[in-house]
Parts: sequence; C-alpha cells; structure tokens
Amino acid sequence: MGSAVPPVAPALRRELGLRDAVVVGLGAMLGAGVFAAFGPAASAAGTGLLLALAVAAVVAYANATSSAELAAVHPLAGGTYVYGRRQLGPVWGFVAGWGFVVGKTASCAAMALTAGAYAWPAHPRVAAVVAALVLTAVNYRGVAKTAALTRVLVGVTLLVLAVVLVASFGGGATDPARLAPLGGTGPYGVLQAAGLLFFAFAGYARIATLGEEVRDPARTIRRAVPLALGVVVVTYALVGVALLLVLGAAGTAASPAPLRDAVAAGRFDALAPLVRVGAVAASLGVLLSAMAGVGRTTLAMARDAELPRFLAAVHPRFAVPHRAELVLGGVVVLLVCVTDLRGAIGFSSTGVLVYYAIANASAWTLPGRARRWRRPLAALGFVGCLVLVASLPTGSVLVGLGVLVVGVVVRAVLRRPASGGASRPPLG
Repeated sequence: MGSAVPPVAPALRRELGLRDAVVVGLGAMLGAGVFAAFGPAASAAGTGLLLALAVAAVVAYANATSSAELAAVHPLAGGTYVYGRRQLGPVWGFVAGWGFVVGKTASCAAMALTAGAYAWPAHPRVAAVVAALVLTAVNYRGVAKTAALTRVLVGVTLLVLAVVLVASFGGGATDPARLAPLGGTGPYGVLQAAGLLFFAFAGYARIATLGEEVRDPARTIRRAVPLALGVVVVTYALVGVALLLVLGAAGTAASPAPLRDAVAAGRFDALAPLVRVGAVAASLGVLLSAMAGVGRTTLAMARDAELPRFLAAVHPRFAVPHRAELVLGGVVVLLVCVTDLRGAIGFSSTGVLVYYAIANASAWTLPGRARRWRRPLAALGFVGCLVLVASLPTGSVLVGLGVLVVGVVVRAVLRRPASGGASRPPLG
C-alpha cells in the first residue's frame, strides 16, 4: 500500500452536510446525459434500453457502495486517486487520478459547449466561455457557494423533468404497444446501451471526491451516495418509459432531442421550449460539479508530487484549491475556443470505467467485519466495469487506454532521474 501523506496546510474546510452532499451528487448525475443519452441507447438496444438502464444502475450501485466505503475510511480530497494510492499503491492511484483529470477536463469543455449550444445557438463558443469563467469564479469562492448554485440548477432540472413526465404521460400520445421488443438488438446491444447510460450515473463519485469538505464523512457519505443514486435511478427509469411510450424505440433513436419531441407530441406541446431551459441547467450543473471534482483530484495529486506542487495550494480564506481551479478554468476556456469536444471524448468513457474499476479493487482490500458484504459488491462492480469497457466502440477504448499508458510512461520518465527509480518522498 502507498504511505499516508499528510495534507498541505491549510486544509480544506468541512462545510457540507447530508443535504448538500446529496445535492452535489444529483447535480453531477442529473446532467445533459438525461437529455441526450437515451437516443444513442435506444439505437443500440431498442426497447431493451430499459434493461440496459437496470444493468447500468446495478453496476453504478456497486461502484457507489465501494466509493462510499472508501471515502468513509479515507475522507480526503481526491477520490479514487487517494483510495488507489493508499490501498493498492502509487501507480494505481496515479492511473485513476490521471484518467479522471484528463478525461473530466475534456468532459468539462464538452459540457460548456453543450450549455452554450442550448443557451445561445448562434454563438455557442461565446456562451461556453462565459459559462466556464462564471463557474470557475463560483468554485473559487468556496464549496458552500458551489453547493448553493448546484441546489438552484438541480431544482430547475428536476422541475423541467417533472414537466416532461407530466406532458409525456398525460399528453395523449402514449401507446403501450411501443414497448414491444424489437428484433436485432441482442445482448451486445443491451450492454453497449448500458455503457452509454452508465455515464449518466457516474457523478455520484463527486461526493466522495469532496470527502475532505463533508462533515462527519463516515456517516454522511455512506448515506448521501445511495440517496442521490436512488433519486436518479427512479428519475431515469420514468423518463425512459415515457420516451418509449410516446416515441417508441425507433423514434427515440432518431430524435436529436427526444425529451423535447416527447413533450411536443402531445397536447402540452407548448411546453416543449422548457426542455431547452432544463438542458442548460443540467449542463451547467454537471460542469460545476465536474470542475469541483477535477480541482480536488488535482490538489490531491499535487500534494504527492504526481502533478506540479504549485497546484497543491489551498486558499487561506475560501479554503479551496484555488490555483488548481484557476488553471482548470483556463484550460477549459482554451479547449472551448480551439476545438469541439462534444463528439470526440470517447477516451473519457474508458477512463471513467477504469477509474471505478480501481475503486472497486481498492474496496476489496478494505479490512473489517463488513468484508463479507462489501467484497461481493466490489467484485460485481469491478467485473461490471470491465464488461462495459469491452462493450464500448474499439476506437474509444484504444484512445482511452493510450492516454492512460502515455501518462504512466511520462510519470516513470520524469521520476527516474530525480530519485534513481524510487518514488518521490511525501511533501512536508
């Protein structure tokens, strides 16, 4: 196991209670994915997308349980980077942290562009830059400000999703016959759809990533993670059923905005423009949460000299990793200005699943009487992550694994001259 590393003073401040932790998890999960993921999932699995949703939820629950147990034992910023480093060794921790930082930074740019495309279709990059700058400023002001804005964005998203469900079920356009299974979508299609839908759940780890800022983490995180995940599973299941009843699997797969089209198909079609508002709020909620998570993981890695030590600073007033937040904000703005990552971040999918596979492997090693129920869930989560990786498009998997390998090789090259092959000493 990796040696424990004392945190850099001043430490992050424990300001989040149970409600705030649940809201952060909801903000990370109830994102743009719910507005966009059902189309590709229906294309892969047809009406089997409901089965795919169940598969994704089971894997997510196993991963969430492992993450919550690890966060209770290691209540520090950094999430699986810290868990992998302490339970499995520095290299495994680095793989998890590197995959998370690189993949989620690309995801941040993608979410900013998604929000910009919905908010100001004529000038999406301008809107995306504004969104990234504003949310960087919010995160800079402290985790309490982050949680407060997340509450607003989650509230708007849930309200819009409630409108979608009422308009879909009550609009007079439902047909139970559309739930009939379609041919040609075998087990592989269901697994591929589960892989696509899994990433709509993946934000529950954000609660664990903020573990150094949660009050009574051993109790709060264990309760917050399943609560947030449970709300999201029920919400997604209702949305999936509504889409199939109104549009059918073929209509859902063909639609670029299935939730909007489901509302527009019935007598409440005048409410369809509200879906755009919900998509903006959901995209901003995920962006805000992801930027907070990347900042904390960067802080943890910088504390151990896995990233430049300059990034390990904590603001004396706001108690946030302010340098990491500012650098991240600058990188996201740069990416938004020079490229469009919305359709080119397949490696992020692989990185997220590797991240959770390492979390489950770390949870397997935890001691204590709870091992008899913890280990089966960790094994289920680990195998589930590998199966979902195998179901992803080959190109995405190769790019994702390539990014991880490059990071490990560069780490080895940079560390060897400084220490003759040994790990760098902990920061003092």
